[in-house]
Amino acid sequence: MHITILALGSRGDVQPVVTLGKALTGSGHRVRVATFDTFRPLVTNAGLEFSPIRGDAQALLRSATEGEHLVLKPSLWEIGAALRRSYGSLAASLPEDISRLSDTDLVLNQLPSYLFGGDLAEHLHVPWAILTVIPLTRTVFHPLIGFPRGLSAIPGYNLLTYRLGEQLGWQLFRAAVNRLRTGVWGLPALPLWGPYESIHRKRIPFICGFSELVVPRPLDWGSHVHVTGWWHSDETEWLPAAELMRFLDSGPPPVFIGFGSMPVGNSSRITALIVEAVALAGVRAVLHGGWAGLAGPLPDTIFPIAEVPYAWLFPRMAAVVHHGGSGTTGLTFRSGVPSVVVPFIFDQFYWASRALELGIGAEPVPYRQLTAQALAGAINQAVSDSEMRGRAADLGEALSREDGLGRAVDLIEHL
Repeated sequence: MHITILALGSRGDVQPVVTLGKALTGSGHRVRVATFDTFRPLVTNAGLEFSPIRGDAQALLRSATEGEHLVLKPSLWEIGAALRRSYGSLAASLPEDISRLSDTDLVLNQLPSYLFGGDLAEHLHVPWAILTVIPLTRTVFHPLIGFPRGLSAIPGYNLLTYRLGEQLGWQLFRAAVNRLRTGVWGLPALPLWGPYESIHRKRIPFICGFSELVVPRPLDWGSHVHVTGWWHSDETEWLPAAELMRFLDSGPPPVFIGFGSMPVGNSSRITALIVEAVALAGVRAVLHGGWAGLAGPLPDTIFPIAEVPYAWLFPRMAAVVHHGGSGTTGLTFRSGVPSVVVPFIFDQFYWASRALELGIGAEPVPYRQLTAQALAGAINQAVSDSEMRGRAADLGEALSREDGLGRAVDLIEHL
């Protein structure tokens, strides 16, 4: 098959679908990924075709994190404002970029609010499925990520949050979607409230790249919702630098600290805060600069890194301090070491709460509340709590037995 994958967001959003795409090529399929030009090397180095979508991934995240307090005290107005800041500029360019896509047998869509994938599939008369690395499918048992959980006892509240979340994305892109459908492809315009009732009524497949060991499956998810496990590959041709190996071998296992694709307002201040926290905790650390740009004069107890495969690095750590993105969370849980989650936005707070509830992570330290003392305390808990370390090791062993990629490839081939 020729498969087209639509993907936007941070590297943590795009990396899993690229890994999935590479696995699909290993089964003999031709795979094209349409995403930001930022990720062109990621896509092409995996041996996949690349189709550009105009936009800046880093600017998108900077815009979204301007409203990171929204997750602590969310309101529909504030969440909508964050979406407009981060995705508003894409609405004008996405129709033109997606209208160029053709010659495909299957569309896999990771775009926000499930948009454009179904429209492309309808235009080409091919099937489509929704890819997601966070739990987004409607359920009566808990609200959509980003909405207060304390109101769940109110009848109808949980389902309402999903419908409201769908509308926040749909109303932002409604004009752009219908312009593409009617003006370019000759399709009828979608109704005022969007395609969502049709998506659920037709049971469009959801392929979920996370584990039921971490996200218990709600009883009302139908057979069209497939939870495969995280999409991680054990393949690697990467060799560590000699300096990194010398650091790892020169003392007790260090703590990893990095925030992935999350930007920070003052990287020098955050780096200094981390240096102080590491000293207070009395540990060694590996510091990943990431899109936060964490760098500067570092003591001998902290080793700076750029790109290192997390699947190789994390099992060698005493604990992992991370931002709580789905991909990083999955790799941390699979590594079998405790987490210290510093959530910035939206689903990161969900993963932070799951680490705490599963007893495999310290009390989360939200970025807005980050201090050297709070971070040091969480690190101390993660490295010294033997029961937490045991639970993390047990979960890591169970997750390592899952074949999320293999299950996802099998499902996609049957679509």
